[in-house]
Amino acid sequence: MYVKVCGLKTVDAVRTAVEAGADAIGVVMNETSPRAVSADVAATVVRAAREAGGADLDIVLVVNDKPAVDAAHLAADLGFTALQLHGSYSAADFATAAEAFGTLWRATSLAHDPPLAVGAYGEQRLLLDAPKPGSGERWDLSVLTDRGLSGQWLLAGGLNPDNVADAIAQARPWGVDVSSGVESAPGVKDLDAITRFVRAAKSA
Repeated sequence: MYVKVCGLKTVDAVRTAVEAGADAIGVVMNETSPRAVSADVAATVVRAAREAGGADLDIVLVVNDKPAVDAAHLAADLGFTALQLHGSYSAADFATAAEAFGTLWRATSLAHDPPLAVGAYGEQRLLLDAPKPGSGERWDLSVLTDRGLSGQWLLAGGLNPDNVADAIAQARPWGVDVSSGVESAPGVKDLDAITRFVRAAKSA
């Protein structure tokens, strides 16, 4: 099971995620998010991720309120290995971003009635979030039944160390993504929860 821990701000959180066995870490640069960081902090996190995880770790920039091309240039400048465009970006936005940056993830929710085929917008991976992204609320995974999801897609939304194994059993994703589910307060990561989440997902 592929595991991404998102919204990381500190070197300690990065090291904890990597040591627990995470396959990817995410850094948020949305201005409206409690997990948002500055370019300087992002650069520090990227550097720590490269030192801790080596070449096999995916280091993902997450944005939802920047022009796609600007986000692509930012991802390249800061040394990220993937760019996750979250929300209402169009296929044209992805095409523009792809000209400036190679590896793109598309993050969306059923609230937007998106195409659910991985690669529909030219992305390498698809992240399917709760109807209210970032809310930390569980959502009805039964709606995914018979939706034909396959390939490299990640389940997100309301996951935590205690429910991730059940969510994996029900939805059968290729991977999972967590952010608020491993926090002690909005934007504040709980290192023990990170470790428990990654281990629970990996053993599911």
